[in-house]
Amino acid sequence: MKNRIPVVLLACGSFNPITNMHLRLFEVARDHLHQTAVPELKLLCGADILKTFQTPNLWKDEHIQEIVEKFGLVCVGRAGHDLKGYISDSPILQRCQHNILLVREPVQNDISATYIRRALGHGQSVKYLLPDAVIAYIKDHNLYSTDSSWKGNSTQNSEGETS
Repeated sequence: MKNRIPVVLLACGSFNPITNMHLRLFEVARDHLHQTAVPELKLLCGADILKTFQTPNLWKDEHIQEIVEKFGLVCVGRAGHDLKGYISDSPILQRCQHNILLVREPVQNDISATYIRRALGHGQSVKYLLPDAVIAYIKDHNLYSTDSSWKGNSTQNSEGETS
């Protein structure tokens, strides 16, 4: 690791709650960039964020263009998403595809924050899907429980078990 060049990755998304797969995005992107030996600042995103570039009134075209032209993207694929299709459906992304790195996660996993919230809402364990500190935070702050502003969810203890 001594000879590796510095890499700066900026990620956007709700990370609500942050999952181990969110953390994996950084690892996978960093490893890929170290192999290319190019020190850069890139926007790191999952496939779902790339797809949102097509959502009307969510992103301004000039913002997408500036991000992709000036900094570029590192997009980590996810099951059920067609990254190349998202690029080909967008004139801006097509023009700038030379500055978009598509990275494959070697350990495919469908775990999403939406799934985690749903599992918590049904009283299911999320142990090993979230860092223990995140599970503890959710419990300590009564998130996603029937008593919280997130309706229909139950609390879990620090082991991820329903209480």
